[in-house]
Amino acid sequence: MPRFTIVIAAYRVQGYLGACLDSVLTQSFDDLEVVAVDDCSPDHCGAIIDAYAARDSRVVPVHQRVNSGPGQARNAGVERAGGDYLLFLDGDDTLAPGTLQGLADRLALTGDPDILYFNHVRTYWSERRAPSIFGDLLASAGTDVFSVVERPEFLRLFAMSSNRVYHRGFYTRHGFAFSEGIYEDALLSYKTMLTARRIACVDLVGLEYRQRRVGASTGSPGEKHFVIFQQYARLFDFLDDRPQLEPLRPLLFERAVSHFLFCLDRTSRVATADRPRFFRRAAEWYRDHVPAGFTPPVEGRWRFEALAAGSFVRYREHELSVRAAAAARKLRRTVRPPLAAQAKRTLYGLHRRRPVDDRLAVYSAYWGRGVLCNPAAIYHKARELAPEIHGVWVVRKSEIASLPDGVDYVIPGTRDYYRAVARAKYLINNVNFANEVVKRPGTVHVQTFHGTPLKCMGLDQQRYPAAAGGMSFGNLLKRIDRWDFALSSNPHSSQIWERVYPASYRLLEYGYPRNDVFFTASDDDIRRIREQLGIPAGHTALLYAPTLRDYQKGFTPRLDLERLSRELGPRTTLLVRAHYSYRPQDQLARLQEAGLVIDVSRHRSVEELCLAADALITDYSSMMFDYALLDRPIVIYADDWDIYRSSRGVYFDLLSGSPGETPGAVARTERELVEVFREGRWCDADATALRTAFRARFCRFDDGHAAERVVRTLMLGQDDTELPVPSTSAPRARLLPVGGDSASAGPGGGDSATAGPVGGDSDTAEPRGGVLTAE
Repeated sequence: MPRFTIVIAAYRVQGYLGACLDSVLTQSFDDLEVVAVDDCSPDHCGAIIDAYAARDSRVVPVHQRVNSGPGQARNAGVERAGGDYLLFLDGDDTLAPGTLQGLADRLALTGDPDILYFNHVRTYWSERRAPSIFGDLLASAGTDVFSVVERPEFLRLFAMSSNRVYHRGFYTRHGFAFSEGIYEDALLSYKTMLTARRIACVDLVGLEYRQRRVGASTGSPGEKHFVIFQQYARLFDFLDDRPQLEPLRPLLFERAVSHFLFCLDRTSRVATADRPRFFRRAAEWYRDHVPAGFTPPVEGRWRFEALAAGSFVRYREHELSVRAAAAARKLRRTVRPPLAAQAKRTLYGLHRRRPVDDRLAVYSAYWGRGVLCNPAAIYHKARELAPEIHGVWVVRKSEIASLPDGVDYVIPGTRDYYRAVARAKYLINNVNFANEVVKRPGTVHVQTFHGTPLKCMGLDQQRYPAAAGGMSFGNLLKRIDRWDFALSSNPHSSQIWERVYPASYRLLEYGYPRNDVFFTASDDDIRRIREQLGIPAGHTALLYAPTLRDYQKGFTPRLDLERLSRELGPRTTLLVRAHYSYRPQDQLARLQEAGLVIDVSRHRSVEELCLAADALITDYSSMMFDYALLDRPIVIYADDWDIYRSSRGVYFDLLSGSPGETPGAVARTERELVEVFREGRWCDADATALRTAFRARFCRFDDGHAAERVVRTLMLGQDDTELPVPSTSAPRARLLPVGGDSASAGPGGGDSATAGPVGGDSDTAEPRGGVLTAE
C-alpha cells in the first residue's frame, strides 16, 4: 500500500498536465500512486495521461465517460485509491520539489492525523509568485495535534481541496465526497475540518497553485456561480445536526458571507447584469442563516451591513465612491497622448461605428511582408470556396512590388487601412495585428501562427528576458484576447499554445494551411521550381536554413559555406536561406556569384524551397516540422545548442537522439556535418527511423485539407462533422527522388550503396519524397 495517493482531475488542461504529473512523479519521496482522471476532456488530456501510465506503473489512468465536473472526477479517483493518504491536485497545479518527503516526515511526527494542512504559493502567468497569508497560522500549530473546536482560528485557512492530505480511512469512514457544481471544495473543506478530531499542520510551501488567465472553472461568469448559496446551505444543514459545533457558527457564517462578497466584486464570476440578482440571493441567505447576536467584522463592515439591510443601492453607492476616488488618482497620473495618435484613433473610431462588412476579410503575414504563409493559403482557398468574401492584405509599402497580380492591399497607418480593419468581419494573421486594433462584436479574429514551438514562446519568454527583447506581456495579453480561433498542426503545439497564450479562443486542430501544397504538388511542379531556382539537373539540393539568434546581432553563418560547398562535391547544390529578420547579406551574394551557393533568403515561398530541396540542414528552425511532412532527410547542425537553450529556452531536447525529439542525423561541428553526408548517415536506416517517429509526433493534423477546413468553419459556417475527414489510407503524392534524377549520386560523391534516392535501395526504388496523410 503506497503512502500517498495523488488524485489528479484533468479537464482542458493539456498545456499544464505534463508539468503537474512531472512534479509528482519526480518527487524524492516515491512511495506513491497517481490516479489521473480524464474528465472526458475534449483536448489531449486523456492521451497525455495514457502516455504517462505507459511509462510509469505508478500512474493509474481513469477515463470518465461523460464530463461531470472536478468534484465527481475526484470522487472517481478516490474509488481507485489505495494509499494511506489522499492528496487532491488539479491538473494545472504542481507540487514543489520535496513536498511529499516533508509531508511524510510531519505525518510520522504527529502520529498520522486525520488531516495534515500545508502551505501554498500562487503562481501567475506573469511569473509572479505570491505567498499565501497563512504561513504564520500554520507555523503557530507547531507539532500540536488538535480539533477545530479547540483551535477555531484554523477555520480561516484557505478552503480548497489541494492544501491538505486526508487519511483515507478517515475520509472513507465518514463517507466524504465532493458535491456537484463549483465551490464544491469549500463545502468539503469545512465539513472535513469540522469532523476531524486530529488535525496537524506544517508550514511547508508545497502546493504551487496556478492562477490561470483563462480556463479555470470559476474564471467565467454565469449561472453556475449561484450554486455557491446551495453549497453553503448544505454546510449549515451539516451544522444543524451537530449541536456540539454551535460555537463555530458565527465564524463559519462570516467565512460564507465573505466568500459571497468576494464573488460579487469580480466580474469574472458575477457579470455586471447579474450583480443585483446575486446580491438579493446573498441577502436572502444572510437573513436565513445569520446567527443570533452576530457582529460583522470591522474590515468591510459596510458590505455586511448592506447585505443585512438587503440594499443593493446602498452597496453600490459606497462601492462607487471608492472607485471614484481610485479613478481620480489614476487620472492625475495620465499623460495626454500626442495629437497625431489621437487623430488616428478618432478616425478609426468613426469607422468602427459603421456596420461590420460581412463580406470583407483582412489578411496579414509576418508584419506586412506580403501574401505569405498560412494566411495566404486561407486567402486562396477562400477565393475558391467563398468568392463572395473580398480579401484585402495589409502590406508594407516596401513589399507592394512583390504582390501577385490581382491582390488588393492597404498600407498600415493609412485611411484605407483604418477603414478595412475597422469594418472587416474576418481578420486573419500569422502574428498579431497592431495593439490599436479593436475586437468588434461580430468580427472573427484568426491567429494562424507560423511554426511549431521548439523554442519558448509567449508567456514562457518571461523567463528569458534577452529573448523577449523588451516585449510588453500586458500588451501581448490584450492582443490574444482578440483571437476567436487559433490553428494547431500537432498535439504538442496545442498544449503549448493554450498555456503560453491563455485566452478564450477556440483551438482548431486542422493542420497548417501553408502545408497543403505538399500534398498537391506534382513532379512537374517540383521540376519547375528547381529550374527557376537554378538547381542543375541531376544535382542533390540541400537547403541550409538556420534560425534567428536572440543573443547575437545580424546574420553570421555558423558554417564556412564555401568550404562546405566544396566538401559536398560538384553534384550538390547548397541553397542558403537566412532568417527573414536579417538584411540581405553581401557574403551570400559573393558566394552565389562564385557559383558555390544559391541565396534563397528573399525567395517568397518557403514551401517551394522545401519542395525543391532533397534534404534540410537546420539548427532550431521550425521549418523542420513542416519539412518532415515530405519524409525527406533532416540533418541538425547545432554547434551552439547549449547557448541557444540557455538564452531562449526550449521545450524538448532536440539533440537527445530519442524518437520523437530528434528528426535525423546530428552534427555539432563542421567536420561532423561533412562526415554525416560523406558516410551516408543523413539518409540511412537510423535517420529514417528517427524521422518516422518525429513525423508521427509533429505531423498529426496535416493532410492537404487544412485551408479548406478553416474556410468552411469560418466563412461557410460548417461545423466539424461537415468538414473533410483526414484519411490515413490516402496514397502519397509522388514527389521527386533525391537530385530529381534517380541515377544521381548523393552529396560528398558517395557510392550508390549509400547515396541513391532518399530511402530507396536502388535506381528503381519508389521515390521517398512523398507526403503521408495525417496519422
